[in-house]
Amino acid sequence: MSTHTIRTLRLDDAAPLLAFELANRAWFERHIDRRPDAFYSVDGIQAHVAQFLDEHAQRRMHPCVIVDEHGQLIGRANLKDIDRQQGVAEVGYRIGEQQAGKGLATASLHHLIALAQDKWRLASLCAYAIDGNAASIRVLERCGFVQGMAVPDIAIVAGNVVDGHAYALDLRAAGVDSAL
Repeated sequence: MSTHTIRTLRLDDAAPLLAFELANRAWFERHIDRRPDAFYSVDGIQAHVAQFLDEHAQRRMHPCVIVDEHGQLIGRANLKDIDRQQGVAEVGYRIGEQQAGKGLATASLHHLIALAQDKWRLASLCAYAIDGNAASIRVLERCGFVQGMAVPDIAIVAGNVVDGHAYALDLRAAGVDSAL
């Protein structure tokens, strides 16, 4: 069984993050919106990391990376659009193709839930999933998220406009425990 660590994104994660995104680009683009081509460059990824770290410093985001026991970046997980006044944030995660189906998405979502409760003191989380992305929907539901309203035209995947749904988790509800 492999072990992993989930930690806050750092400036020196840019090169491993670029390698991860390039290695998994086709995999991700089969399931979610594609990123602009400029993202997949040293300058593009450095600007991306700088933006995420700036948003973290402004307390609007908590970007995380998932690394394996050898220090290789194998996934990402983020709390984004943090609104402390409203007590809400959006969650998102990306797990590399070679790690899919091994419980990392669930583990990363549990980590984000704990961060939202313990560090950020949020009341609820939201997420969005494309209809037909059964794996992501299963992870969200396994972690207590409830399907909400339909979101038409949520993304363009493989050239097709697709629909999705919003999902929500009430962190104050009974049964949501930071010890997940």
